[in-house]
Amino acid sequence: MVNNSEINLKIPVETIVLDVGGMKCAGCVKAVERQLTQQSGVISACVNLVTEMAAVECQVGAVNPVELADRLTATGFPTQPRPAFNPLMGDRPYTEVIKRQQQEIRATIAQLAIAALLIVLSGVGHIVHFPWLGGIWFHFGLATAALLLPGRAIVLDGWRGWWHGSPNMNTLVGLGALSAYFASTVALLYPKLGWECFFDEPVMLLGFILLGRTLEKLARHRAAASLQALLTLKPTTARLLGKSADAQTLQNPASAIEIPADRVRVGEFLQVLPGEKIPVDGEVVLGNTSVNESMLTGEAIPVAKQPGDIVTGGSLNQSGAIAFRVTRTGSDTTLAQIIRLVEQAQTRKAPVQQLADTVAGYFTYGVMTIATFTFLFWYFAGSKIWPDAIAVGHSLTHVAEMPVHPSPLLLSLKLAIAVLVIACPCALGLATPTAILVGTGVGAEQGLLIRGGDILERVKQLDTVIFDKTGTLTAGYPVVTDCILLGEVSEGAKSQEKLLQLAASAEQGTNHPLAIAILQAAEQQGLPLLDAKDFYTEPGLGISATVAGEKVLVGTAQWLQQHGITLEPVENELENESENESENESFSGKTLVYVALENQLRGCIALKDQLRPDAKETVKNLQDMGLRVVMLTGDRPETAQAIAQQLGIEENDVFAGVLPAAKAQAIGTLQTAGHIVAMVGDGINDAPALAQADIGISLHGSTDVAVETAGIVLMRNSLIDVVKSIQLSRATFNKIRQNLFWAFVYNTLGIPIAAGLLLPQWGIILSPSTAGAMMAFSSVSVVTNSLLLRRAKLLSPITTQKN
Repeated sequence: MVNNSEINLKIPVETIVLDVGGMKCAGCVKAVERQLTQQSGVISACVNLVTEMAAVECQVGAVNPVELADRLTATGFPTQPRPAFNPLMGDRPYTEVIKRQQQEIRATIAQLAIAALLIVLSGVGHIVHFPWLGGIWFHFGLATAALLLPGRAIVLDGWRGWWHGSPNMNTLVGLGALSAYFASTVALLYPKLGWECFFDEPVMLLGFILLGRTLEKLARHRAAASLQALLTLKPTTARLLGKSADAQTLQNPASAIEIPADRVRVGEFLQVLPGEKIPVDGEVVLGNTSVNESMLTGEAIPVAKQPGDIVTGGSLNQSGAIAFRVTRTGSDTTLAQIIRLVEQAQTRKAPVQQLADTVAGYFTYGVMTIATFTFLFWYFAGSKIWPDAIAVGHSLTHVAEMPVHPSPLLLSLKLAIAVLVIACPCALGLATPTAILVGTGVGAEQGLLIRGGDILERVKQLDTVIFDKTGTLTAGYPVVTDCILLGEVSEGAKSQEKLLQLAASAEQGTNHPLAIAILQAAEQQGLPLLDAKDFYTEPGLGISATVAGEKVLVGTAQWLQQHGITLEPVENELENESENESENESFSGKTLVYVALENQLRGCIALKDQLRPDAKETVKNLQDMGLRVVMLTGDRPETAQAIAQQLGIEENDVFAGVLPAAKAQAIGTLQTAGHIVAMVGDGINDAPALAQADIGISLHGSTDVAVETAGIVLMRNSLIDVVKSIQLSRATFNKIRQNLFWAFVYNTLGIPIAAGLLLPQWGIILSPSTAGAMMAFSSVSVVTNSLLLRRAKLLSPITTQKN
């Protein structure tokens, strides 16, 4: 990411997305980012070499996308703005983008075929010495054809980059090929010079370069397959039933009108038959079926759906006809949000890539400088210090009719060309984006949405994972188990039912899980809700309301204490109750909700929430990975410790009685102590904590605020995916580091060897064509290494120690 200095963060910003063509290496990426950030109104720009996309953050209304694209096009990078996107309904030209990539692959393959034919003819020309097939003019013709046909685009693009002050990989290759061609042409036209003709070098050099780029494009196409698979999920048509649906029309296809999916509106009713894709998100109102939601969760087992259940656009209806009411369309659908998150992830860079980008920005200039010094050294000094090296550098492929004398000039030129050709900024540019592309794609297939390379790098540094309790470690569906009564809750009445009725009447003003449990318990006992008004909710504490003309307080001990109500009577009562109950039925693992009437404590309601089935396994796996697991909850310490004991969480790693506003502060305290913290949560109350943490992990079904705040979003209702997401992030970042390591090592070792480091002592010299083959191999190896991420085994036996 390139940022302008001193940005006023209060300025409203917007993001412009551009499709950028003509980028061949990391140097091109740096040049495009530099061009973009120099424009007035642009705050930052992030360019992705693999997806050929630029995300430009700018002041609202300050930048015209078309003008910005035209300026980039004028500098040699054909660019066009992408329309504001609506992925599910197809407003964005994804089909055109994919089609253009496929056309580029076909064009590259055609050029490779021509280059391969020229290489074959060149080889035959050295074996079969017909007058017209083995002569030097024949090889001159092959080299000329190689430059004019398959090499033409490379030479022209390299020249454009040079002309616009942004030399790239094609500039280096073009310089190398043209230098070999013109030197050989001079030798051909002036045979008395005694120079060597090496027309084979441009032919083989361009052939190897095109072979490498073809393999690289195919590998990059495979790397993007996950996102493209998501794009193909978007349905194009929908069966509209209108403003209502009934059982008679459900099974009759003729009762529905087929319309484009982008015409569907919220609140309308749609029909979906077996074998059809569900067009948009909605709620089932008629019918029963099973739906394949593997595109969301990675889970192949179909999910049963009945009236009241939620269905997601893009999933496949398998067994029965259903009718559902549309709840979300267009860019608001789950599939659209997934596509948007995956795309954003593939654009955001890891900080470690900044080093590669900085190096790549000066790479081409540096290589040309090294090539110049190589030529000057060998021509003026090296050939005199080691005269035998001239004979070693003499080509064995010269034509017999051309008497050749070893020349210091040609040796120096061949070594300089080898330096130009072997240097590879492509490997540096592909190291991070290909790994991120594959890693985020694999994650999307398994319901793990990782927002970008910066998240991957921070996950690698994690040492602490904090879990919210309710709804995260627990199922989030507590049930009422006990009502402890302390006094009369109304005149002439002393009953647990009345206590529950008062609490439920007050709780109807909120949708907290505990409130829902109390309301459900009152409904199950047939207790009607009383008239209530003047609701006031304090998040994490409780609620107050006027019920039947009396003030009722329902909430935590702290909530009642803030209103001057003592809890000593209920504490004594709880002790008495616990003495009469078995250990398994004690209140230690239950959540207590206190009820006060007219500032007098009347009792409390005990609720119990079940642990998630995979909670204990998740905690164990994280601890085995060397991570400290912490539980953060607003519940009372006794309840928190009882649950922590079941999960195997250390007593010192439990923070109980923490209000939502204080959760972020608790995380900040750990960060101040030097810990890198991940927070796992699911509700709107967790949003500040998710934002404060180094990594926020949001569970399926979370509020929109929590999802937007989190760095990792888990689409399945499975806590074990926390472990999988961390494992995938670590594996992806390891690939990034491997790619960058080999890219740097390749250039660090390859350039000196090409410059003749091994020539005096061991007589080893790289011909330009061999250097070209090695350069092509480096790019292909980086992309191939990234593709190996698809074989990553998540939740395999864990032996990783703390980093």
